[in-house]
Amino acid sequence: MDAAEFRKRGKEMVDYIADYLEKIDKRQVFPDVEPGYLRPLIPDCAPQNPESFEDVFKDIEKIIMPGVTHWHSPYFFAYFPAASSFPALLADMLSGGIGCMGFSWAASPACTELETVMLDWLGKMINLPEEFLAGNSGQGGGVIQGSASEATLMSLLAARTKAVRQVQSEKPELTEADIMGRLVAYASDQFCATLGTTSCCSFDKLLELGPICNKENIWMHVDAAYAGSAFICPEFRHLLNGVEFADSFNFNPHKWLLVNFDCSAMWVKKRSDLTGAFKLEPLYLQHHHQESGLITDYRHWQIPLGRRFRSLKLWFVLRMYGVKGLQEHIRKHVRLSHLFEHLVLQDERFEICAEVILGLVCFRLKGSNELNEALLKIINEAKKIHLVPCHLQDKFVLRFAVCSRTVESTHIKFAWQHISQLATDLLKTWEQKHQQQ
Repeated sequence: MDAAEFRKRGKEMVDYIADYLEKIDKRQVFPDVEPGYLRPLIPDCAPQNPESFEDVFKDIEKIIMPGVTHWHSPYFFAYFPAASSFPALLADMLSGGIGCMGFSWAASPACTELETVMLDWLGKMINLPEEFLAGNSGQGGGVIQGSASEATLMSLLAARTKAVRQVQSEKPELTEADIMGRLVAYASDQFCATLGTTSCCSFDKLLELGPICNKENIWMHVDAAYAGSAFICPEFRHLLNGVEFADSFNFNPHKWLLVNFDCSAMWVKKRSDLTGAFKLEPLYLQHHHQESGLITDYRHWQIPLGRRFRSLKLWFVLRMYGVKGLQEHIRKHVRLSHLFEHLVLQDERFEICAEVILGLVCFRLKGSNELNEALLKIINEAKKIHLVPCHLQDKFVLRFAVCSRTVESTHIKFAWQHISQLATDLLKTWEQKHQQQ
């Protein structure tokens, strides 16, 4: 494919993606395929000779789309949102086009410097304490990771290295292996200090945990993967109170801030805690600007060596939506979750199982876990909407997460009417079955 054909095909692909997203509500949200559906549809080895773009393009609808779960459908209410917007998609194209590997400043200065500034922008939007920002000469700073799991792992490894070195300085007679065997990491059953847990969007009390961690010299990592985006709204910023006690903090703009995957924002109070744990300086990666104090080499802040120019997505989205546009997006989702909560509460057969704070509603039929498992099964088998469950203590609970950028109150009302009707049908057959027994 030469540049001339790339221009032509690129325009076709943009049209295809725009059509896909504009008409996504017409597609069944969850696919009909069985596991292993794809292998028989394609040859069992790569073609020896080139194929045309037309042939490849035709196979998108024939082979790929039948097996796609449409995360951006307004009838998708599972997991948490996966962010997407046209500015972010355009920035992703540019990132792919530039195609740099931004592991060091010299490898592509703009890639590194834009990321540092964008993480400062984002930190200021959620009113993070000043110590987490890089600024012109700060000790802290931010980095884009692939996921919240990566951010948590980085924090854990950095905390471990810091603890080992501290003990070594106090007790030089101990080997690293001796120390490693005695280290303890503290976690709850939801893992680390979390703002907006996956199951029910609950919030740990940082104002209680933080001072204890600081007093005992324990590294505190705070994960706000989903909920963090909401902190750009002043009315939700109080949920972040206590972050001043944390050593590291993370949230995912790729969940709820219209920046498509992957873009997980992580901040540390002391960048030297990360770089000290991961520094790697083979000769071929050294350059004459080395750590002059102004230079950030992000390979020391992450697990992989290579990295994409992901800050372009933040730059495009933050500029083209503005803080106000992003706040409106969050507030709309929160309004819609309260609408769904209101509809559930009007039906005495159902109960709400956790406080609705942001865009997630946890609900169930009053009754046994088996009854609710049966309800979820028929909801997902009907494939009009898509939900996933969670366990809250010993209860099987249905999660309703407001996800799509294009979701409106009509979709919420449709979803509730559909759930309500299926519940009516289920309760009839359930009663008959139990009467017969």
